[in-house]
Amino acid sequence: MEDIKDIVTKNELKHIAIIMDGNRRWAKSKHLPSAAGHKKGVEALKKTLKACHEFGVKYLTVYAFSTENWNRNPEEVSFLMDLLAHTIENELDELHENQVVIKFIGDTTKLSDKLQKILNNAETVTKNNTGVNLQIAFNYGSRAEIVKAVKEIAESGEKEITEELVSKHLYTSNIPDPDLLIRTGGEMRISNYLLWQIAYSEIIVTETFWPEFDKDVLADCIKEFNNRNRRWGK
Repeated sequence: MEDIKDIVTKNELKHIAIIMDGNRRWAKSKHLPSAAGHKKGVEALKKTLKACHEFGVKYLTVYAFSTENWNRNPEEVSFLMDLLAHTIENELDELHENQVVIKFIGDTTKLSDKLQKILNNAETVTKNNTGVNLQIAFNYGSRAEIVKAVKEIAESGEKEITEELVSKHLYTSNIPDPDLLIRTGGEMRISNYLLWQIAYSEIIVTETFWPEFDKDVLADCIKEFNNRNRRWGK
């Protein structure tokens, strides 16, 4: 059987994006509070990040909190904010030691000053690392991202608007577009995630809830990706 790392190399699989869905449904299936699902989801992300390093995937972008998630129960929103802060503070040293580059994409100006400082510090500490590039989409919405890009271009006075110019004004301007988009939890939606960037991404939906996602499930997704015929519209 072909090695996963060989598949990644052969297919030039540089960037995987994931919609981490199913934390609450997993918790409900276990008769646990939603918070337990979100905490378990952090463990799944750590496993996935480690697997990406092992498989040779250079970029991993995960959807952690959307602009629409503010409409959830205020207690859950507050918990998610605290969970992000605690996770970054507790895991930063290990992530830095493992050469992970951390970047937050989304409108972080809407977050508390304390949380912004924690996120900015994580980006600063890890910016010169050489390992997996981890983009965490937090308070992110793709339509808002595209509107932001259009406003910036209009204000710049650019006359010739090209796809390349728009891409340069997105949060992901310095990284390649995703080759593979994975959605966990079985739902068949994009949920306002990287709409511009996934124009030619292969999409795989797995029934596995995010808290149960691990190296083996990721390997299965990469194997399925290997069987796809990417035609780039040709």
